[in-house]
Amino acid sequence: MTPERFSECLLHIRWTPINLASALQCDLSWVEAMEAGNAEVPDGLAAWLETLAQCHEAAGVPTTYRGRGHD
Repeated sequence: MTPERFSECLLHIRWTPINLASALQCDLSWVEAMEAGNAEVPDGLAAWLETLAQCHEAAGVPTTYRGRGHD
């Protein structure tokens, strides 16, 4: 997985590197290194991120609730 696709996947999932590090319970510096291209994204992690990103891309964001407030 390229650093560009790694960042793109995080955008689709709506995660920051901090969110991913928290989910994986790993060092943020490792996630940042993968994002910058200074560390390789393991195949298993790449496949997982691709699956999540594709789900989010396909599902989209519902627009029905835009502007909705508490009743």
